[in-house]
Amino acid sequence: MANYYTDNEALRFQLNHPLMDKIVKLKENDFADKDKYDYAPQDFRDAMDNYDRVLDVVGEIAGDVLAENAEGVDQEGPHVENNRIRYASGTQKNHDMLTQAGVYGMSLPREYGGLNFSMVPYVMADEVISRADAGFGNIWGLQDCAETIWEFASDELKAQYLPLINKGYTCSMDLTEPDAGSDLQSVQLKATWSEADSCWLLNGVKRFITNGDAEIKLVLARSEEGTKDARGLSYFVCTNPKDGSMKVRRIEDKLGIHGSPTAELVFTNVKAQLVGDRKLGLIKYVMSLMNGARLGVGAQSVGLSEAAYREALSYARDRRQFGKAIIEMPAVSEMVSLIKAKLDASRALLYETTRFVDFTKIYGDISRTRSLTKEERVEFKYYQKLADAFTPETKLFGSEFANQNAYDCIQVHGGSGFMRDYTCERLYRDARILTIYEGTSQLQTVAAIRHVMTGTYLSRIREYQEEAVDASLNGLKERLASMAAAYETAVNLVEERKNAQSDAEEGQAYLDLVARRLVEMAGVTIMGYLLILDATRAIKENGPDFMDSARVFINWAEAEVAKHSAFIQHLEPEELSSYRKE
Repeated sequence: MANYYTDNEALRFQLNHPLMDKIVKLKENDFADKDKYDYAPQDFRDAMDNYDRVLDVVGEIAGDVLAENAEGVDQEGPHVENNRIRYASGTQKNHDMLTQAGVYGMSLPREYGGLNFSMVPYVMADEVISRADAGFGNIWGLQDCAETIWEFASDELKAQYLPLINKGYTCSMDLTEPDAGSDLQSVQLKATWSEADSCWLLNGVKRFITNGDAEIKLVLARSEEGTKDARGLSYFVCTNPKDGSMKVRRIEDKLGIHGSPTAELVFTNVKAQLVGDRKLGLIKYVMSLMNGARLGVGAQSVGLSEAAYREALSYARDRRQFGKAIIEMPAVSEMVSLIKAKLDASRALLYETTRFVDFTKIYGDISRTRSLTKEERVEFKYYQKLADAFTPETKLFGSEFANQNAYDCIQVHGGSGFMRDYTCERLYRDARILTIYEGTSQLQTVAAIRHVMTGTYLSRIREYQEEAVDASLNGLKERLASMAAAYETAVNLVEERKNAQSDAEEGQAYLDLVARRLVEMAGVTIMGYLLILDATRAIKENGPDFMDSARVFINWAEAEVAKHSAFIQHLEPEELSSYRKE
């Protein structure tokens, strides 16, 4: 029997981070539910034990059911039957097992059938499930839609929809259209108020909708006639109609994540209800949902990286060439070591970000029931800024590293890795979408560059610099300080050159061209610090060994910072024409 939670000591290590004490106590409102629900925790240790036991259940289902079904699901895939989607048989079994285990709606309040868990164990469950089957990770992760309903919908809509999540009702966020992908302000699906039906009617087409035939749908639609931008868009919720008013036109034939149906949908007078206020659909609600989805893709990416690492390590240990296991060959051992280092770095970033998001969500929930104290407001604002800054970095690096790790996993396998007989070829296909959906890597750069230029990342790096590390890590810490200095120099140089341009558009074009380099310099430096801090805590707590990953990652990251620094130093704004091709 396999358990994808208990066989990975890095997960329990992240679950037991020192900040969890404060997060749990805030989330549980000093354990106010203990006399109201018999399954509510009595204290912090009880809450952490609940987290551990539920993750144990998820880990067992992931290892024994999802992973076993993954190859069959990849081959069978979903299909359309009478304008509806039918999951692959393995996908349906996965969903039924997790529903029966009662683990859907982990982070929702108990009054709606949830477990009231913090975001950390929920994201951890996402990682574990995605390690087993990244495609099914989408179906699991789309319960994030419930978070949007919880945060922004009326009490009536919450009571109507949220209890369904724990019962296994699937979700989708219906945003994109044939002519509105990344540019969501161009959405044209129309929402019209019907006096006769006392509800909104949705008409139009949605495309590239993950889990498109889900039972609960959040739909971005144009409610303000005559508008063409984001100010005319509102957000709606509906259950999947049984009267044929919504039809699945087709399922996309995709490169990977075959178990996750991606559909084109036709809406014809589909009855829906407004979430929150009109005109804030994209500006407020979708952006909140997208941040959650990007954190989910970060977890999905780390889960896939974990799978790629284990496949590469196992093969490299077993495969013998020239009289020895290929893991003993430096060219191979370097690849496997770098896969592990990138995995540990992206996981450290994922859970650091998740803790920031936890504080943000919890203080947001508290503020809806009472006024925050001055100290709480300051902390809320602090973590909100960090969550906003770290989420795009998490999605960017998690997804890029997952692609690199899946690529290197195949390389370790050599010619065998190109064959469908081995899991690594499926991992490679599944990984490719991660840098694209829920905002491409380029869009994550757009989201992150603001925090480069306003100093959010540099301030946080300085906070990491102030933290003590084990004496054995002082040399790495000094090298990270040099990387941070190089990053600061590059930021100052870019800002100086940008401001020196007489044409504001040219200045912005220059910033746009170098933005990815600056964002990556910040990200790899931050991950380096997180690794040495994790290594320090692990030494004190006799936890997993992060020393090798810290050394390998910082060696790699130092070279990346030097490369980006050289590019920025030598690229003058007047050279932009070299990068513009008509």
